[in-house]
Amino acid sequence: MKVTIACVGKMKAGAEKDMLERYLDRARKAGRSVGITSVSVVEFSESRAARTSDRKDEEAQLLLNALPSGAILIALDEHCKALSSEAFAKKVGGWADQGISDMVLAIGGADGHGQALLQRADLKLALGSMTWPHQLVRILCGEQIYRAITILTGHPYHRA
Repeated sequence: MKVTIACVGKMKAGAEKDMLERYLDRARKAGRSVGITSVSVVEFSESRAARTSDRKDEEAQLLLNALPSGAILIALDEHCKALSSEAFAKKVGGWADQGISDMVLAIGGADGHGQALLQRADLKLALGSMTWPHQLVRILCGEQIYRAITILTGHPYHRA
């Protein structure tokens, strides 16, 4: 299964990008043993539309257009439910075991996701009830992907 973090907005070079790359590298190396063949990030430009609803719709369409056929879509949304790391790992492992070819974690723009993306999502997931900067959300996603892999492989990284 290929795992992609799809983001609206660009991450600049710096400590945050370095930390994200560290987790992605770990996930790429450890993921092979559980059927995760790649872990990557794709970025899309933010909409410049004047109205919030138009921005959300345009950004949702960018993300949806890039979605591989048959992909599991996880929409990151602070208003939805949170999962424990163990529950997230179980979902990821189940999808990999089912032969799902792609899993995409979608991070919307500053205004959130458009309705079309939320309706298409297989899972709507919050990383807690607080609002996080997009750069940190990417790091959290990278770390949780790596953590899920370590849970699935029994690696001692995750100490519950």
